[in-house]
Amino acid sequence: MISNHHVGADALQKVSTREKNYIRDGFYDARTPAEEIKCLDLELNVLDSIEDVTARVNAAVPPGIDANAAFEARRKIIAEIEKESLEQTGLRADVVTLWQGAAYHLYRFKRYTDVRIVFAPEEQIAFYGGDPDNFEFPRFDLDICLFRAYENGQPAKIKKLSPLLAHRGA
Repeated sequence: MISNHHVGADALQKVSTREKNYIRDGFYDARTPAEEIKCLDLELNVLDSIEDVTARVNAAVPPGIDANAAFEARRKIIAEIEKESLEQTGLRADVVTLWQGAAYHLYRFKRYTDVRIVFAPEEQIAFYGGDPDNFEFPRFDLDICLFRAYENGQPAKIKKLSPLLAHRGA
């Protein structure tokens, strides 16, 4: 998986030691999968499917109730939908509110918790020019980190290409 350097910076910092500062010096040592560094709390979430659950959410809110009761009814049905989906599919399930409640979509993600650093340049190359994000062009830096997800101790074979990298618990 390719991402911006700032996405990997937290993971690099957590695996750095006094002898090996991967933020300052980068990480170029993974010539084989065995040499990749396991991230301590990084996960890769790959979008598997999206389902419109608007009708089910709206049906759970009786007409004419006050805003607080409507909020609680929505919150309850959303939790039920997410729990049912997780139990049925084993995939992470998040109901996303769109257009200020005009639509609700259930996003299902395949979660990979074994994520390893393959390559990261030193910080000075990644942030050359002083912009730590990708909002300025042209940019003359190497703002990149390469990661590999593992499943059952083997490199994952990811068929769908819509990953979201996040810290566990997010």
